[in-house]
Amino acid sequence: MLKKPKLSFWQILNMNVGFFGIQYSFGLQQSAVTPIYDFLGASPDQIPILHLAGPVTGLLVQPIIGALSDKTWNPKLGRRKPFFLIGAILCSLTLIAFPFSSSLWMAAGLLWILDAGNNTAMEPYRALIADQLEEEQQPLGFQMQSFFTGLGQVLANVSLFVFPLIFIGITGALPTWVYASFFLGAICSIGSILWSMSKTKEIPPTEKELIKIREKGSVLEPLIEIFSAIKDMPKVMWQLALVYLFQWYALFCYWQNSSKSVALSVWNATPENTQAYSEAVSWTGLVNGWYNVVTFLIAFALVGFAKKYSAKKVHAVCLIIAAIGFLSFPHIENKNLLFFAITGFGIGWASMMGIPYLMVVADIPKERYGVYMGIINMMIVIPMIIQTLSFGYILKTFLNNDPRNAITFAGVLLLIATICTLFIKQKKQPQL
Repeated sequence: MLKKPKLSFWQILNMNVGFFGIQYSFGLQQSAVTPIYDFLGASPDQIPILHLAGPVTGLLVQPIIGALSDKTWNPKLGRRKPFFLIGAILCSLTLIAFPFSSSLWMAAGLLWILDAGNNTAMEPYRALIADQLEEEQQPLGFQMQSFFTGLGQVLANVSLFVFPLIFIGITGALPTWVYASFFLGAICSIGSILWSMSKTKEIPPTEKELIKIREKGSVLEPLIEIFSAIKDMPKVMWQLALVYLFQWYALFCYWQNSSKSVALSVWNATPENTQAYSEAVSWTGLVNGWYNVVTFLIAFALVGFAKKYSAKKVHAVCLIIAAIGFLSFPHIENKNLLFFAITGFGIGWASMMGIPYLMVVADIPKERYGVYMGIINMMIVIPMIIQTLSFGYILKTFLNNDPRNAITFAGVLLLIATICTLFIKQKKQPQL
């Protein structure tokens, strides 16, 4: 590649605007899909397996897209941008279709397609930061994505609070506000990606890199590259994988159970009480919106802390703060105090979306940025797959099918993730 130019703050911001639309969609998945499943008649122990779409599509799509984007170059669109566009189009069309779900299994099927689109768009974004930015600007680039994660998910969650006040009643099988939230998501998804594509010019490969890109390989080449990269994976990535096992299992427990936990602790209601449960869902949307506000407010501050104290220490502290928030969350009966508890998760979420990449990026060879960012996503989705397959049994057998116990369980897992973080040893130190 050509020498990387130093980009301005606004160039880095424009480059990452597309992450906003992707994360609006993920915000809806986190906060709206479980209530939709509830409205369509799902039982509590069915919820984990119904969320299997996200981690499985992430496991299959992201590393393959990463490997393919490493071997792609289009003079007009670039290396990573073609995949942004394909993912955003698929995501937007599915968001438009989702509210028309007339049955539980239709909603579950559309979630598979939605996740495939989101993962196709998101994976190359991590690699784009490593492609475009020199080492000293990479922390700002990754935390800019954390900022837009917070902003996109704030809008998604606030829509769950505001739209039920505006769009009243039922349309088809679902409340009318679901249509408004998902249609807005479709606009944000394609619109933000198109903005970033128009404002960002990717650095072209050198002649030597172009020759390698143009080499024709077998259809199995992406899979061969993935397994080869795993074999050669730096030790620090294996250590991060252990952190992610507990961290992402915990987050899926929270996202699947937060609305029902709030309904029980504050409203003393279950999904069968439609009116009270709808109020709980709306309020949980506001609470989850707040943790994302915290995320985008603190994201850039974490860059400074990482420079001063190291990425590992910053992430460990943020995980402890998030764990304290989860442990207190299910015991709160005053709905306004939920904002204080979830602030801890907002701080942890800001770190989770950017800081871990700083721990490993210096150890990754630049010609494999795409495939290794995809493998990091495998580290995220494998714990989620384990969670979807195992947590229904755990919840029913050991946690009394009580969503409040699920949130407490998530807090304990984050404490274990903190301990694992402290054992990470970086071979190289990124130049922060």
